[in-house]
Amino acid sequence: KRVEGDMDVGVEEFEEKLPRLRELILGCDFVGFDMEFTGLHSAFPPGGQPSLFDYPAEWYQKARRSVQQFTVCQLGLSIFSSENSSKYMAHSYNFFLFPATFGQMDSEFSFQAFSIKFLTHYGFDFNKFLKDGIPYMNEAQEKKLQKGLLSGNWVVHSVIDKDKVKKVIDEVTCWMSFAEEGESMVLHDIYGFQMFEIQLVLRQALQDIWTVPLGSQEVMVKKISPRERWLLENTFYDSCRREQILISARGFTNLFHTLVKAKKPLVGHNMLMDLLHLHDKFYNPLPEDYEEFKKNIHTLFPILIDTKNVAKAIWKEFQFPQASNLLEVYEVLCSDMNPTNATCPEVFHASDCLRYATKKSPHEAAYDAFLCGSVLLKTAHLLLCRISCDPARTSSSFSQYLDVLAAYVNQVNLIRARVQKINFSGMDDCTNRPPLLIAKVRGWPSVTTQQIYQELRIHCRFDVQQLGKNQFLLFSNKFKEYVIRLLIVAFNCFCPAIKAFQ
Repeated sequence: KRVEGDMDVGVEEFEEKLPRLRELILGCDFVGFDMEFTGLHSAFPPGGQPSLFDYPAEWYQKARRSVQQFTVCQLGLSIFSSENSSKYMAHSYNFFLFPATFGQMDSEFSFQAFSIKFLTHYGFDFNKFLKDGIPYMNEAQEKKLQKGLLSGNWVVHSVIDKDKVKKVIDEVTCWMSFAEEGESMVLHDIYGFQMFEIQLVLRQALQDIWTVPLGSQEVMVKKISPRERWLLENTFYDSCRREQILISARGFTNLFHTLVKAKKPLVGHNMLMDLLHLHDKFYNPLPEDYEEFKKNIHTLFPILIDTKNVAKAIWKEFQFPQASNLLEVYEVLCSDMNPTNATCPEVFHASDCLRYATKKSPHEAAYDAFLCGSVLLKTAHLLLCRISCDPARTSSSFSQYLDVLAAYVNQVNLIRARVQKINFSGMDDCTNRPPLLIAKVRGWPSVTTQQIYQELRIHCRFDVQQLGKNQFLLFSNKFKEYVIRLLIVAFNCFCPAIKAFQ
């Protein structure tokens, strides 16, 4: 029986679901995705957080350090397939992830208190993340694992696994002293990668035994002759063949490879940090060069659509009420305020993914991925109806939606930087940026940028950069002409030491 819990995928369920997930991705129209992290932007080193003064390459260097420090704890996919021109089916899944720890492989990552508190508020299951997370690795880590497997000298580093292996070796050695050739015994309570590690260590230590997994938590040990051992080591069906170990150790990376192979449109909302983590965790460590990162992502995912960019443009044109997050954007587009909502294709949830049919789950990765895909369809339909001057239009193919979204393809929103978006299929446009203010300080010797920031933050959030002695640049991404005038009056009234001008 299929239940809502099937939407939450940990290591125990992943291998069984992988063939069907691959089939869904290869046959779909597009994929919505979202991630949750153990932290966002590191506070260290001081001054390392993104600033409105940063050009994309500078922003990238700061974000790169944070991505290397934090990890992905949940990745959500919502796989959209058109049943016909007016109906889409969404298969939505939450994948709990945890870095692979196998043999000499280990990882370090940080937790940011604010991020953990945020996830806890929205009901994130940290037990499933820590105890049942699906392993993953990038290509550099896989090469190290392959080298260890080829060496033939397998070493267990985990203290927990070492204790388990020692207990198993004692048990098998004791049994071997009186066992006859052809006899077997069964080891119980073997979990996760212990299934491989115990077999590799036993085979390495004892030349006259063979091991075979029985189900997911047991291993059979059989006493055999040297010739039979040689034959079994060279059989294609050996459960400890290098290829089989690599498939298990790759974990979620196997599905990442399917996403890359499928080349389907990848849809997110404010998706730049997600793309950084995709590259770093599943492909290769982030390169130092910003342009190389862009090139790699475009090769992996040739069609990216950031619904934040699409929504910002539509909101201005159609004068929708302000929406501060993805769920609010979705709710506006699902309401009567959207003139084409009634004719937009319907989205149905697959039979094993029904949770979101009746429950809102903001900041659950699969739910946000589902919202991304739904917002894409609604905004594309709205734009297509506007172009055709037919708000009652009901029949449209997904290729028509992609055509009408062409101006937004590969344009990914950039938060707190000198430009508003990154172009993954060309040069970034660094000419369109908000205006600057120059603040000149009098009667306040040796004033610092931090002091200026603290003085002004009660009126508006500015990023501050020193221009010269007692002169500072002020930058805000919420400038309007009337705001500038009001702020100048406010500065003169409340901060008499500061005089500002454009």
